[in-house]
Amino acid sequence: MPMIDVVGAELHYRLDGPADAPVVMLANSLGTALGMWDSQMPALTRHFRVLRYDMRGHGASSVPDAPFDIERLGRDAVALLDALELSRVHFCGLSLGGVVGMWLGAHAPDRLRKLVLCNTAATLGPRSLWDARIKAVARGGMAAIAEAVLDRWFTARFRQRDPAAVERVRQMLLTTRPEGYIPACAAVRDADQRANVVEVRAPTLVITGARDSATPPSEGHWLAARIAGARYVKLPAAHLSNIEATPLFNERVLGFIAAQGE
Repeated sequence: MPMIDVVGAELHYRLDGPADAPVVMLANSLGTALGMWDSQMPALTRHFRVLRYDMRGHGASSVPDAPFDIERLGRDAVALLDALELSRVHFCGLSLGGVVGMWLGAHAPDRLRKLVLCNTAATLGPRSLWDARIKAVARGGMAAIAEAVLDRWFTARFRQRDPAAVERVRQMLLTTRPEGYIPACAAVRDADQRANVVEVRAPTLVITGARDSATPPSEGHWLAARIAGARYVKLPAAHLSNIEATPLFNERVLGFIAAQGE
């Protein structure tokens, strides 16, 4: 299992696709792992080398001994690129991964070719929501929040149409270690990229879900209006649009990052 040492953690990563192709880096959402991108792999690896990784505290990456914030997660991403000797990548992040993308766009612009911000926001909901979730997980583990989270991540129609896909995500959530999830929740709670997004200069695509209650389309509009030249698209999905609207998601992301002269 390939691992990279970063400050205070070990990161699990995976590379797929042609070794000589441009690299697309994918960053997971809170409570998931790099497997959340499985539906994108057949499409992306036809044209790109794809770097996926588990953020600290998630998947097979180590659980940190100390609290961390969005800056730390952004520096983890840069450290991974440095260790793999990747100078510039296309970066696509969803939810928490998108917040990390905003940080990179403002603080490590030379590492980005293009940026895709999916189902994300500069601030992610009221503090009270995250404090309650932290308390619930501390008391009852991941099972205490799993169903409520899945209700936010997928529409009822999709949960009925593709229960196998929902079950795969449920297992990712349930196997996330509470001691990794809780500090990540705190990082999300405290995240505020409103001052940073205006500094983003990489060509940017903002993707939202029409039924996303966690990061509503209005948040995506806000981002697109403040990032110079950003494109905006709304997909028929809730929060995990890459899973619920896979064909459209893949089409939009590939069309954007593969386009020349941008």
